[in-house]
Amino acid sequence: MRTRLVTALLSWQSLGLLTATIVLVVGTTVTPPAALSVDGQRTLAVFLSALVLWLTRPVPYVVSSVLSVTLLFVLGTVSSFSAAATGFTSTLVFFLLLLLLLGDATTSVGLDRQLARRVLTADSTPRRALRSVAGSVLALALVMPSAMARAVTFIPIVKQLTSAFELDADSGFESAAFLILGHVNPIASMALMTGGGMALVTSEIVATSVRPITWVDWAVLMVPPTILLYTLAALCAGLFAMDDAEMTAGRKNAAQLEPDGNGTTSLTREQRLVGIVLSGAVISWIVGSFVGLPTVLPAVAAVVVLSLPSVGIITAEDIADVSWGIIFLIGAMLSILDVLEVTGSITAVIDVLARWIPFAALAHWQIVAVLIGIAVGIRIMFSTGSAAIVVALPIVLEFASVFGIDRLFLALAVLLVVGSTTILPFNTTAVLVSMDRGPLSHRDVASFGLVTMGLSLGVAAVSWLIYWPLVT
Repeated sequence: MRTRLVTALLSWQSLGLLTATIVLVVGTTVTPPAALSVDGQRTLAVFLSALVLWLTRPVPYVVSSVLSVTLLFVLGTVSSFSAAATGFTSTLVFFLLLLLLLGDATTSVGLDRQLARRVLTADSTPRRALRSVAGSVLALALVMPSAMARAVTFIPIVKQLTSAFELDADSGFESAAFLILGHVNPIASMALMTGGGMALVTSEIVATSVRPITWVDWAVLMVPPTILLYTLAALCAGLFAMDDAEMTAGRKNAAQLEPDGNGTTSLTREQRLVGIVLSGAVISWIVGSFVGLPTVLPAVAAVVVLSLPSVGIITAEDIADVSWGIIFLIGAMLSILDVLEVTGSITAVIDVLARWIPFAALAHWQIVAVLIGIAVGIRIMFSTGSAAIVVALPIVLEFASVFGIDRLFLALAVLLVVGSTTILPFNTTAVLVSMDRGPLSHRDVASFGLVTMGLSLGVAAVSWLIYWPLVT
């Protein structure tokens, strides 16, 4: 079985490599249509070939990203290599790196597990325990930007709760808890600008393409819709997997969540230090929104403090273990988007799509629905939400500017829907981990992914029509 899986994976990767090569060769040798310049067609060819490489992953993200940036220069679409690599000079790339390091610091000192135990109480019924798990994950999102790290933190806690209630390993309680850890958990990352990669990518694109947006601006716009969506999704997880009898069953075992190490639940020196530094960063982001302090500066200061020799929490090994593939992918995609805009390729693509889809005959809400549908289609192809947004959102916003649609509202709506859509297990790492370690099936993942997508569409519509106009 494993041999067949490896063979299929290699075949898929080989097909991706062949397809990317064909796309690149055709795009650089065939005469471009009238709507495209030679440089524009070559840039599109690089974009499409890079997209195929990112989806099939015959080579690591770092390699394919560096290759795509190099091709922009080699094919003459830009005048210099520095012009081809402009995306890597974006604040977003460095900010994401800093947030990943801070999230890893929280995990490495065990602060995440301590916080989870302090906010997760032993309740008398599975229903209340499930609510505690959901609330604890939401609270932990304030200090840990990685949804996957939150999922890994709570998986052993859910296992212990299942044992405490003397429930089967594939019980409805455990299924509902793993749905929360996989599907609902990433939604919490959208509440704050610094909550995760998806929010950070969206805020950067909004800041550069629509209007400046501060940390507080983002919180005002996104905290209420995110909490509403998170709450509805968590409630649906319980209804989706648990029956009434199991939800109200009494506790049969007095086992409690056991602390790690020497049996004490007090914070260690490292945990207190990380907590103080993260709290200081959050306060700086809030204050900086009013005094004009760049959002990246508190993150830089926090990482520097935790990296000092006398502290030693963030080490060279932590930096080496960062998800460099995602960082390079985002940097390369931003570089390609810059060249696509300069060469007029995005405008040409919009003109072609406008011929296929009668946008002029559609009402505004219908155009919005089509654009969100395009974003969702791109989302399903990617293994990370931030990568999908960095590809889809600039294109969608270009359409919005042509047809007079509010681009800020559209960007936030796309984030809500894309961040809540997981149809395939690999679409979200938190779902993949939850499925691997829990009782969820492929059918469970796809079915509940459609539920969360439907909820996100409803919350986005209500926010667009009622809430966002009030606060803007």
